[in-house]
Amino acid sequence: MASRKRSSAPAAAPEGINPKAPCRCGSGRRYKHCHGSGYAPAVPRPFEGLPGEPDWVALRELVPAATARLTSADGRNLTLASVLPGGAPALVRANGEILVGAQLATSSDDVSRDLGTSVAAALEAPAGAPVEPGPIGGAGSAGPRLQEVLDLTVPLEVTVHDTFDFWLEGAEAGAAARAGLQQANESILPTVRLEGLEAAYWVRPGNERAHLRWVRPEKEEQLLDALARLSAAEQILLGPGTRYAGAFRAHGLVVPVWDLPADTPAGDWVGPATEFQGRLEKALAETAPLDADERRARAGLLSRQITLR
Repeated sequence: MASRKRSSAPAAAPEGINPKAPCRCGSGRRYKHCHGSGYAPAVPRPFEGLPGEPDWVALRELVPAATARLTSADGRNLTLASVLPGGAPALVRANGEILVGAQLATSSDDVSRDLGTSVAAALEAPAGAPVEPGPIGGAGSAGPRLQEVLDLTVPLEVTVHDTFDFWLEGAEAGAAARAGLQQANESILPTVRLEGLEAAYWVRPGNERAHLRWVRPEKEEQLLDALARLSAAEQILLGPGTRYAGAFRAHGLVVPVWDLPADTPAGDWVGPATEFQGRLEKALAETAPLDADERRARAGLLSRQITLR
């Protein structure tokens, strides 16, 4: 799934960088075989190692309005927001509260470094001042990764919001800001994080259907085999009126999607999704090779996957 972007011709390593040392992008390759080779290989799982990796993917790609508390490596509190006004990477309120946006207008081949650069800049910015993290989204992104600037012992607890009103909390907003907030609020699709299930999000884009988008933590090949077993056994659905629609690939994880009846409240899907979780765990524990029906099911599932990142 990782893409490789051709950049300029190979050049000598910058001063202070050992060509034989691991590349600072976190890919695991030596510098001379990574960014020092003239290629910029994407980091396939930029949020790997962070608490709540699936929810990081969800806030980055799927959830319109949500926040979560973060703690920096030196013990300072921050708020992660799915998106900030104007797609800003970060802001520091007059009272010193720091907000960091997960969804950026541009990104490099390591989203963790993009966001980590924003966090580092916000931690240094004075209260009420704009945050200037420098180059983000290109070869110039050279700041720290999230894994370096956050306290990795603190769990990620997501709160989904019906509006973006949290943008203006504690601020005196003018007419233009309130108008922008109203416009942003009108774009939000009703979204609910299912209680007790990691990174399982119900969303209703219209009056005809709703969806369950569930970011899974398993490796792709392992998950596909398990879903194929369930599909072949006719156990992949969440109940009457549901349909397995396909899956996204995003930041190294797979996001299965089900179509659901729009008139069933989000909370009513906690039970069926929990039961599916149990079936999936049993299928994940299977080690026997897939049989012919399961292989055909797997091919069908694979044909319905699209890559977001």
